[in-house]
Amino acid sequence: MSPFKLVIPARYGSTRLPGKPLLDLGGKPMVVRVAERAMLSGADEVLVATDHPEVLAAAERHGLRAMLTRADHASGTDRLGEVVAAAGWSDETIVVNVQGDEPLVDPALIAQTASQLEQSGAEIATVAHPLVEAADFFNPNIVKLVCGASGDALYFSRAPIPYARDHFAREGGGETLPAKMPAYRHVGLYAYRARFLRIYSALAPSPLESLEALEQLRALWHGFRISVAISDHLPAAGVDTPEDARRVQQWFKKV
Repeated sequence: MSPFKLVIPARYGSTRLPGKPLLDLGGKPMVVRVAERAMLSGADEVLVATDHPEVLAAAERHGLRAMLTRADHASGTDRLGEVVAAAGWSDETIVVNVQGDEPLVDPALIAQTASQLEQSGAEIATVAHPLVEAADFFNPNIVKLVCGASGDALYFSRAPIPYARDHFAREGGGETLPAKMPAYRHVGLYAYRARFLRIYSALAPSPLESLEALEQLRALWHGFRISVAISDHLPAAGVDTPEDARRVQQWFKKV
C-alpha cells in the first residue's frame, strides 16, 4: 500500500482526566505509549499534535516529532487540518488520526484503515465492529452506523440503528438482536485525504452533528463519502475515565 502519515491529536484539558496525555503508564506518558503502538502500523511518519507545552516537551523527550497547535480547536479533525497546512502535505496524502487516549490501539487496524481509504477512493475511511449484545445496541454512549451496498456509511447515530421493528415488537423488551442483523459499533479511528482536512473547518456545521454530538455527520451532511472497514475483533477501549486509567495502568504493570 502507499505510504501514509499518522497524527495523534493530544488535547491537554479533560473534564474527567485533566492532563490525560501525560498519564503515567508503566513509566511513560500515555501519548508516548500511543505513538509507540502507532509506529508499528507502517506509517512513514508519526506526529503528535497538542495544545500544551508540557505534552510537546514529553513527546520530544522520547524522541517523537511533535507540533504545538492552537488551543481553540473544536475537534481533533480541526487540529489535523492545522497540521496538514503547516506540514505542506499534498492533497492525496493519506493521514490517519489516532486519538491520544488509545494506548492499546491495534497497529494492524491502523494499517487496515489507511488501506481502506486508498482502495475506496473516498475522502474518509473509518472502522466498525459487529454488535451482538442488545445492551450495547441500545446504549447511547456506543455510536452505531449503517452502510450502503458500496460499503460507505449512510448514517451514524447514538440511537439504535437499524431498528428491527417486527423483531422488537414480538420480543417486547429488546433483550436480543435478530440473527445476522447488520448492526455495527463505530470505532473512532479515521483516515483522511489531506485535501479534505484542508477544508473541513470551513464547512458549515450540520444540525445533525449538533443533535447527535458526532462530528463525522458534518462530512456526510456536505456529501463527502466515508468508507467503512469492518473489523472482526473489538478493539481495546480507550481511556476516558479514572476507571479506564486504572485498568490500563494495571495492564502496563504486567508487560
